[in-house]
Amino acid sequence: MTERHQLILTCPKGLESLLREEALALGLEEAREQIAVVSGFADIEVAYRLCLWSRLANRVLLVLARFPVDNPQALYDGVHAVDWSEHLEATGTLAVEFTGQGAGIQNTHFGALKVKDAIVDRLRSASGERPGIDKLSPDVRVHARLERGEVVLSLDLSGHSLHQRGYRLQQGAAPLKENLAAAVLLRAGWPRIAAEGGALVDPMCGVGTFLVEAALIAADIAPNLRRERWGFSGWLGHVPQVWKRLHEEAEARAAAGLARPPLWIRGYEADPRLIQPARNNIERAGLGDWIRVYQGELASFEPHPDRGQKGLVICNPPYGERLGDEASLLYLYQHLGERLRQACVGWEAGVFTGAPELGKRMGLRSHKQYALWNGALPCKLLLFKVTPDQFVTHRTAEAGTQAPMVEPARLSEGGQMFANRLRKNLKQLGKWAAREGIECYRLYDADMPEYALAIDIYQGWAHVQEYAPPRSIDPEKAQTRLLDALAAIPQALELDPAKVVVKRRERQAGTRQYERQGSEGRFMEVSEGGAKLLVNLTDYLDTGLFLDHRPMRLRLQREAVGKRFLNLFCYTGAATVHAAKGGARSTTSVDLSKTYLDWARRNLALNGFSERHQLVQADVMNWLEQDQGQYDLIFIDPPTFSNSKRMEGVFDVQRDQVRLIDLAMARLAPGGVLYFSNNFRKFALDERLAERYAIEEISAQTLDEDFRRNPKIHRAWRVQARAR
Repeated sequence: MTERHQLILTCPKGLESLLREEALALGLEEAREQIAVVSGFADIEVAYRLCLWSRLANRVLLVLARFPVDNPQALYDGVHAVDWSEHLEATGTLAVEFTGQGAGIQNTHFGALKVKDAIVDRLRSASGERPGIDKLSPDVRVHARLERGEVVLSLDLSGHSLHQRGYRLQQGAAPLKENLAAAVLLRAGWPRIAAEGGALVDPMCGVGTFLVEAALIAADIAPNLRRERWGFSGWLGHVPQVWKRLHEEAEARAAAGLARPPLWIRGYEADPRLIQPARNNIERAGLGDWIRVYQGELASFEPHPDRGQKGLVICNPPYGERLGDEASLLYLYQHLGERLRQACVGWEAGVFTGAPELGKRMGLRSHKQYALWNGALPCKLLLFKVTPDQFVTHRTAEAGTQAPMVEPARLSEGGQMFANRLRKNLKQLGKWAAREGIECYRLYDADMPEYALAIDIYQGWAHVQEYAPPRSIDPEKAQTRLLDALAAIPQALELDPAKVVVKRRERQAGTRQYERQGSEGRFMEVSEGGAKLLVNLTDYLDTGLFLDHRPMRLRLQREAVGKRFLNLFCYTGAATVHAAKGGARSTTSVDLSKTYLDWARRNLALNGFSERHQLVQADVMNWLEQDQGQYDLIFIDPPTFSNSKRMEGVFDVQRDQVRLIDLAMARLAPGGVLYFSNNFRKFALDERLAERYAIEEISAQTLDEDFRRNPKIHRAWRVQARAR
């Protein structure tokens, strides 16, 4: 009678029930599920078959012993009691993996050391020789798991994890493991669809993992057929003739499968850098005749339901981890839903995502969902049937015939209200901006408290800043409202979704506007009061142009003729450009940031200014203490706080206002004017300043129509020396 062994199959969390079904079909008996584990009993032939054919398991472990452990010596004794000469030559190589802790074993390294010592001592006591350690390709890899006072000691028959099929030597930035991809395909019904001769397409295929796993299933190819080394290759209990027979059977099945007419399996990928790696992976898997990969955006994938072609659309869209991903991802998912309805009627679809709330925005109802895990990230597989009732029809005026029309994504009730507000604002402010020749303006600033966004228009782009919700707001509700708003913006403003940029602004003081958010380096030239300015909508929290200061910049332009102009905390130098445009005799701009001074230099050059315009990288307070120049017109717009590593101490506008203005007024020429502004909501002008200088608050005069709904956006003062 063939000896039965207890086997333990490990797998990614969420695949247990699928793995149990697969293992039972491959011959495992008494199969039971635990978290990330399926265990059962089988002979060595079934163990080999599981290694060769399991599309879902990570490892196949053959249990050697179970024993209680209440101290490190008990661990050593239990391992030492096993006759290791049945498994490993004394001159062979060994690797040990230990998991769990307790019973005086507080870390895995110590536990593995105890197991290794016990094995080595047992083999050395019999022959005088001892095995070596090889962590990469040992003859035998031993697993020891300590849990609830019991150790389970096993041999790893698989060697490297079974998800490593050997074809994917090149991968993208966020690869999906092969066994997880196979699980998604199984849940999506691909074996049934393939058996019916159906097609498969992945419109965001990356390096082709879904495509290869789908073809392996369809062609009846064992997923690990091409693996050359196994965990049992150097094991003394290995039965080569059994393995040889199973392997030859698998090769025959693969040859028969590949001899059949290939199914239509296609992948599309927007990133040109991934096309060749995907093709290389496909060739390594021996599936070049079955799979084609093309470079193309989501809109380019073109199944042929009109020719009777049906099948499965499968994809793993990005989940979003960077600031501002919400907008691009929302529109990506919406576009995916539209594409399915346009091109894939009669098909089935599976969308595997770590952001299921985005899956709900596709405009399709999933008929089934499965919870899975991608590493530590909880994910969902959403399954759809793309049916004709996803369409509405309209009658063309010329021919009077019915033509399909994809219905735009429906807005929620709140999203519709938000869209209505945007349309109302656009109607009013758009006319004002056109009349005044203004290209960049604020359209919306948390007008509806539940939609806490600021939306600025830049030459047909929408720059959206989300104010982070207070902790009292349920994060899921806040995310839902954000997605509702993002869905509404392109519809209400009739914008290409690609021209909506989203960022999150914390409701806190500090210098967050100076932190880099991205690296696209995409600058846009805009015009204001005859001056040309560069803005960057993607790389920083702010764009390089504070729109609320537009009236102040134009005032400086009007007053600068013949003046010596000083711009402190100059940022990107927009005010300096306006002063130069207004005929300033000279300008000096001071800021601590080299990045923003370079930006200011580009702004000046864009307008033809270079000479007589000095840019200084320095801490403003230190520079003012040392500077001996005189200036007729000074503009100060400091941050609320600054704690740059390049300055001494911390700048606090409320605390340091008197010293700052005193130092600046010492540089003001007789008859000169200083303008002081800041956007700290709780700012109070120190009374001592009003005693020393002639001060007039001009905040209301420095607000244009687009900021009158939010008059607290900044405060501004005109400061002069008192008449003697």
